[in-house]
Amino acid sequence: MMPTANTVYIGLGSNLNQPQAQLNQAIEALKNLTQSHLIKHSSFYLSPPMGPTDQNDYINAVVELKTYLQPLALLDQLQAIEKAQGRVRNKQRWGARTLDLDLLLYGQQVIQQARLEVPHYGIKQRAFVVLPLLEIAPSIELPNFGPLNRLTQKLANQEITKL
Repeated sequence: MMPTANTVYIGLGSNLNQPQAQLNQAIEALKNLTQSHLIKHSSFYLSPPMGPTDQNDYINAVVELKTYLQPLALLDQLQAIEKAQGRVRNKQRWGARTLDLDLLLYGQQVIQQARLEVPHYGIKQRAFVVLPLLEIAPSIELPNFGPLNRLTQKLANQEITKL
């Protein structure tokens, strides 16, 4: 029996070294990802940083991908793209970065592993994830939660601008 492709959603973010160019370059890299096919990507959104405020605002987007890659293999590929675009991993949480690729959803799977938590732990608290995700998948449901659009009112006070 042929394996079926999984629908996954990946959050993109950047606030260093021409963030819009970083996101465009990442989208091109995702188009060329092995055993995968990029379906669509959201508009770009501008939002203030979550962590230290002495950094630039972020540009964010979400992509939909069909992939045959298993979750950890996909994570390895995402981290390779980040590294190729100059991402330096350090201990500072929510610090400035050239590129951040977060595996938000992997089908309807719930994954709890040391290296990977899906749905992404911050998905329900972040307008810069929810709004671009709803733009490309308006009827999406989160595992163990339900319709994502239930969060739009709760996140309405977060500053975000569609570019």
